Amino acid sequence: MKLLILTQYFPPETGAPQNRLYELAVRLKSKGVDVDILTAMPNYPKMEIFEEYKNKKYVEEEMDGLKIYRSRIFVSKSKRIVKRLMNYFSFVITSYLRGRKLSDYDYLLCESPPLFLGYSAMRLSKKLKAKLIFNVSDLWPESAEKLDLVSNRFFLKMAYKLEAKLYKESYLVTGQTQGIVKSISERFPSKTVFWLPNGVDVAKYNPTEVIPYGFREKYNIDKTDTVFFYGGIIGHAQGLEIIVKVAERFNNGKIKFVILGSGPEKDKLVEMNSVLGLTNVIFADPVGRNEIGGIIKEIDVSLVPLRKLDLFMGAIPSKVFEILAMKKPILLGVDGEAKDLFITEGKAGWFFEPENLDDLELKIKEIVSNLDEVKLRGENGRRYVSEKFNRDTIVHDFHTFLTDMEKKA
Repeated sequence: MKLLILTQYFPPETGAPQNRLYELAVRLKSKGVDVDILTAMPNYPKMEIFEEYKNKKYVEEEMDGLKIYRSRIFVSKSKRIVKRLMNYFSFVITSYLRGRKLSDYDYLLCESPPLFLGYSAMRLSKKLKAKLIFNVSDLWPESAEKLDLVSNRFFLKMAYKLEAKLYKESYLVTGQTQGIVKSISERFPSKTVFWLPNGVDVAKYNPTEVIPYGFREKYNIDKTDTVFFYGGIIGHAQGLEIIVKVAERFNNGKIKFVILGSGPEKDKLVEMNSVLGLTNVIFADPVGRNEIGGIIKEIDVSLVPLRKLDLFMGAIPSKVFEILAMKKPILLGVDGEAKDLFITEGKAGWFFEPENLDDLELKIKEIVSNLDEVKLRGENGRRYVSEKFNRDTIVHDFHTFLTDMEKKA
């Protein structure tokens, strides 16, 4: 079996899709699948081409036995929609120009978003005689519309048409959450849709094996302080201003709030924190995927918020899995599927109503007054993700599903 993964995002970049696709690729390879990657020159999250890839049109390299084909991409730090579209469509074009020169494949798996990469995927699947697997990690353009990131009606209409065309032309559609799978299945009942969730390498994220990063020392956090930690993209969907606002209510105590990462909302949050004059909020720089486990080991509770939108009732933030594998509980501000799985079923943390500042404050007070419960819920979390979201099991099930589809064809 030969598989080409087409994605704009891949290591050495850091981020949820990068890690998830890398882990999928190496595990499929271990099962005998011949896996190649067609991706962009690494640039995320700073939107700068990494130094060793600058001024290059195409690059071929190998990573842990995976053949990587990289093509040029336009990058800009501008937040204007025109610049973002130039970023997306430049890779649509260059990925096709590079990909059409590759040999034939059995499958082409395309990661969405960005949805527009589907243009390249559809053409390449025909050119390379590959069955198209469209992997949906976010329901775009629905999410862009609900978050008011895109309001042009003509543009949204065209995007919804592209989404429908991609689903219809795909051999298989895979969804990262059960909510995504349900949405697609309801709108396209004749399409085969498979739940391909995110997960965790429980051997790598093992608290007894991971070496501490030295995070508290680096940021002058006392070992007796209780650390509430957010790590990931600092974007519109997360609503991270609530962390700064709740920190104001605990500014003179032994509670610290860490926001690690980068993204379009970071400057606004830093300015907001500066205006309030808070000393208990720490903005930490992003780290590589090999360092994050050591940082998680030194925190107490992970904050996982999203904005209060019906759209996110089916969302599962990817950061949850590594956190729980490291025996750290979550303080979850995401209703719906994530709450049902990790709070109700997994008993791996606490829930606060999304965007409800008073409720968040109450939960923090409850947590710091009973730190024994922090340890208990952390242990629950590792046990739960080990049983339900082990990457090895997830990839095994996906490989078996593909093999069975081939036999039935």
